[in-house]
Amino acid sequence: MKMITTIIKPFRLDDVRDALSEIDIHGMTVTEVKGYGRQKGHTEMYRGAEYVIDFLPKIKLEIAVKNDQLDNVIEAIISAASTGQIGDGKIFVTSIEKTIRIRTGEIDNDAI
Repeated sequence: MKMITTIIKPFRLDDVRDALSEIDIHGMTVTEVKGYGRQKGHTEMYRGAEYVIDFLPKIKLEIAVKNDQLDNVIEAIISAASTGQIGDGKIFVTSIEKTIRIRTGEIDNDAI
């Protein structure tokens, strides 16, 4: 089992969710986060004053998948989240040692 953690632009969330639904991935955790990478923020004007936005709004998705689903999920995220611009995001893949569904007690792949 793998945990896919991805950071994407907020306006790409619906596209990513739709792409994942098409490959029968329905469970995920979505968190609104702020951060920056190579973008390093930007400057904006507000009421005539210029100020720097260091942390940009992003969406963090966490998706637990079976090992055989990993490549399809990564491809779906990349195709749906990519705009070709800086700040499109990142995908991190980590191993899951154990998964337990609290309600039923199912373990590992059965719990996903």
